[in-house]
Amino acid sequence: MTGRCHCGAVRYESTGNVVRFAYCHCDDCRKISGSPFSSALVLEAAGFKITQGEDLLTGYVSSPGKTRSFCRQCGAHICARMVARPEIVIIRAGTLDVPPPVSPQMHVWTKARAPWCAICDTLPQYEEGYIPK
Repeated sequence: MTGRCHCGAVRYESTGNVVRFAYCHCDDCRKISGSPFSSALVLEAAGFKITQGEDLLTGYVSSPGKTRSFCRQCGAHICARMVARPEIVIIRAGTLDVPPPVSPQMHVWTKARAPWCAICDTLPQYEEGYIPK
């Protein structure tokens, strides 16, 4: 998979597996995306790399232990990393060059869902983050 920011200055590729594809309704994702939820792919970090424009990425600690990276030129949110989960990286599905290899699997943090946005599909819903069994 390959992707880029809006202006094309920052590019990435991923050869790792998709761990999960979720619609996240948390407050942070809503504020950062400017929309009712974020379409987020959780990938294996070992296969993820910035291939162009790494010097244009700027990090923002959005919550303790979680850093979100944006393109300094266009402001596009490229990825997020968590200190507690170094084996994964979270990317925004909208930054991919082609459709992802999997379909969305769930809605997470639905207890923070924007009240003006109805969930109209039959995907599983989790009031908080998804914790695998």
